[in-house]
Amino acid sequence: MSEKIFAIEVENLTKKFGEFIALRNISFNVMPNEIFGLIGPNGAGKTTTLRILATLLLPTDGIVKIFNYDIISEADKVRKILSYLAEDAGAYRNLSGYEYLKIVGKIYFSSKKDLEEAIEEAIKISGLKNRINDKVKNYSKGMKRRLQVARTFMVKPKLAILDEPTAGLDVIHAQYIRQIIKDYAEKMGVTIILSSHNMLEVENLCSRIALIHSGEIVTIGNPKELKEKFNASNLEEVFIKVAKIEE
Repeated sequence: MSEKIFAIEVENLTKKFGEFIALRNISFNVMPNEIFGLIGPNGAGKTTTLRILATLLLPTDGIVKIFNYDIISEADKVRKILSYLAEDAGAYRNLSGYEYLKIVGKIYFSSKKDLEEAIEEAIKISGLKNRINDKVKNYSKGMKRRLQVARTFMVKPKLAILDEPTAGLDVIHAQYIRQIIKDYAEKMGVTIILSSHNMLEVENLCSRIALIHSGEIVTIGNPKELKEKFNASNLEEVFIKVAKIEE
């Protein structure tokens, strides 16, 4: 019988910054092809967790594996199969959108044909079309975020890590990016873990959710289970109740 492979396997993960404990023995698993949400109030440990998964931070203790690769001893292999979108990700403002995508693509694709196909796919994902040759500094915040999401998916990752993908965007751009995420996950079978403060977004996108508070996982389940468990009509109520329980 073959060993079960998780897309993400986190066991007793702890992260300390000096005396401050940002994460305290958290554990969760994410299945391949799943969209998994990580939600909680500011300072709960969401971004710290995502940065550890992306190999940008070292854990203080615990085990973290991405498709069975250890994030410490096999970090080089992990980085080849994931793509990370930070909440504050930017782009080179004096480049055009096309030039930016080309620079990123050259890091991942050695073949000219593969590079060109990836750029064309990214342009399609972004929906920027006739604006792709404009300088990034002339893009709206929503357009920049669409470019960044396209950059994240153009490298065809097995795992995409998205930290607040629609933060600060208007309704139209936020909805566009949510649709990009949903469509790409279905089309390519990519595993996605995302954090968000938008409970509607989480409920519509994620098959399962982990609620994190003060560096600890409070509960994990699908949206329906969590609403039933906390006797709530929506995830926003669940979020509020969890925060109050942990105060």
